[in-house]
Amino acid sequence: MNDFVVAIPARYAASRLPGKPLRLLGGVPLVLHVAHRALQAGAREVWVATDDTRIADALAGLGEVKVAMTASSHASGTDRLAECARIAGWADDTVVVNLQGDEPFAPAAGIRAVAQALVEGDAPMSTLATAVEDAHTLFDPNVVKLVRNVRNEAMYFSRAPISWHRDGFARSREVLPDGHRWLRHIGIYGYRAGFLQQFAAMPPGQLEQVEALEQLRVLEAGHAISVAISPEAFPPGIDTPEDLERAEARLQAMGGR
Repeated sequence: MNDFVVAIPARYAASRLPGKPLRLLGGVPLVLHVAHRALQAGAREVWVATDDTRIADALAGLGEVKVAMTASSHASGTDRLAECARIAGWADDTVVVNLQGDEPFAPAAGIRAVAQALVEGDAPMSTLATAVEDAHTLFDPNVVKLVRNVRNEAMYFSRAPISWHRDGFARSREVLPDGHRWLRHIGIYGYRAGFLQQFAAMPPGQLEQVEALEQLRVLEAGHAISVAISPEAFPPGIDTPEDLERAEARLQAMGGR
């Protein structure tokens, strides 16, 4: 699967980690790590959609990556990528993978898998998930969980521990009960460029506003989202200084690559 493009939203003014795209990881700006991951996945085009010339300047030496200078007023990465798609002139049927700008360890196979899930499924949007490994992760509201149906389409996304194991959690919330698999959502998305424009034009839904999860806008509007299991480990992204410290330790353990 290589007939897809990757678009990376990179906003400078991140609330919990200001200047996040330019924070150094192994001496290299974070956004460059993400762009390299997109290139390794075999995308036919890689774009970074940003609102800051400092980010564009950091990418200047990476000739394979194109930069779309987008408005600073966008409320979300989806809105930013919708403008990027217009700047790039992608046809409505172009497969676009939205790779967050804070995913320096995104595996190439996972990036390809979200594009494949879109092409092979009937839904206008796709995403990835992976197994929840422990109860602490399941009950962490910063970790988004999901449930899916027999067609591997999302039924719901939540910060709450879904599904709720009534009997198991009545006994203990310290360990995961046997006989059930919980899924952690991975914040990477695939859609056709035409649906990306449609998504960005939708008004925010009530569920989206309650959970602060933009993908719920799609479900509440009656559209499906295909969910594939990531074929490789997909480490969480970087949101805080502590996350950046852990990422630095991980990079060193990987030999600086």
